[in-house]
Amino acid sequence: MAKLEIHQFSALSDNYGVLIHEPESDVTATIDTPEAAPILAALEETGWHLTHIFNTHHHWDHTGANLELKEKFGCIIAGPAGEADKIPGIDVRLGDGDRFGFGKETATIIETPGHTLGQIAWHFPGSGVVFTGDTLFALGCGRVFEGTPAQMWASLRKLMALPAETAVYCGHEYTQANARFALTVDPDNAALIARAREIDALRAEGKPTIPTTIGLELETNPFLRAEDPAIRAHLAMAQADAADVFAEIRARKDNF
Repeated sequence: MAKLEIHQFSALSDNYGVLIHEPESDVTATIDTPEAAPILAALEETGWHLTHIFNTHHHWDHTGANLELKEKFGCIIAGPAGEADKIPGIDVRLGDGDRFGFGKETATIIETPGHTLGQIAWHFPGSGVVFTGDTLFALGCGRVFEGTPAQMWASLRKLMALPAETAVYCGHEYTQANARFALTVDPDNAALIARAREIDALRAEGKPTIPTTIGLELETNPFLRAEDPAIRAHLAMAQADAADVFAEIRARKDNF
């Protein structure tokens, strides 16, 4: 089976758009729709025809071009069942554990509430890739707008359980700022220090820091490391519940 072909591009001020293409069936989806023009340009560049929109959550910078693209291409819009009333043009409502056929590939839906209450991640195990929207970022996680820190920690734990080699595509280029914060709570992590230098070099050349991998995030992302003894000691929370450690890290980032 041919694996998904993936084309990532910039949109809005700091969003990423992503087209995924299953070549055997000639189907193409955009992961979210931050704005139409960059998506249309990416379709022109790749020569792919848009057949699907896969939404992760309802925020405008992820659904803003849904209706324009649906009108132009007649594509199927699939997204989180829990936010269906907020997803423009939705056709297919999906929840935790649901599977969605995409040509000869199949997505498994992972509900990841926290940033929004109904947010989902799109996991394609056959291609070893997950699209996490605004739940898991490179070296970060989304702000907890609608859910609770405990919900977000539970959601991140679901993503942490994916195979380490899984490629992670997220919704924004926040990595450099995330690295600066990460070093304040995990200052002695050699892998993080080295990664922060690599990120600075990439951004100096205008290059993306995405995709990352689950394994790299487990090693360097403080939001996934609430059980790490060094971070717990640094926060003076050695005996605390992991969800409480996560909540403290998230609160510090909110005020960073």
